[in-house]
Amino acid sequence: MESLSREEWRYSRDMKLWLKILICVLVINLLGGAGAIFTSGSLKDWYASLEKPPGVPPNWVFGPVWTMLYAMIGISLALVWHQVRSGKAKKVALCWFFGQMILNLAWTPIFFGAHRLGLALVVIVALLMAILVTLILFRKQHRLAGRLLIPYAIWVSYATYLNAGYFALNG
Repeated sequence: MESLSREEWRYSRDMKLWLKILICVLVINLLGGAGAIFTSGSLKDWYASLEKPPGVPPNWVFGPVWTMLYAMIGISLALVWHQVRSGKAKKVALCWFFGQMILNLAWTPIFFGAHRLGLALVVIVALLMAILVTLILFRKQHRLAGRLLIPYAIWVSYATYLNAGYFALNG
């Protein structure tokens, strides 16, 4: 078996990173997009009937924003997966990552599917805390991976305000 030249090795390593980025971005966007099942059925009737807190954006904003955020989240995950050495710190960071993703995926069916504004508020507050821990842990492992989660934390902070507003006005 022939040994790889430095350029071939680097090309192989870079291709593996791009493949991991593609996989992570696609999977996270597909999982996040699955929440549309719960959202679309509630938008016209239940959600439209709610009293809205100040600062609610038009419904069309959410799709593009979440698509971009899920792409950034996927890239962040791929960077940690591919470029951080295995060990306890990486395992802990990835556990927090997957924990916050579970909370992220749970929020939509609770809010839009079950119409449980109070429970959704509890979940989104836990989500925000888990995102912040994940961001810190990822940043310690890979600076860019942590920075890519900042817009996500900001958006979920805003979504937490909206959820709290909906709960206060309609709960």
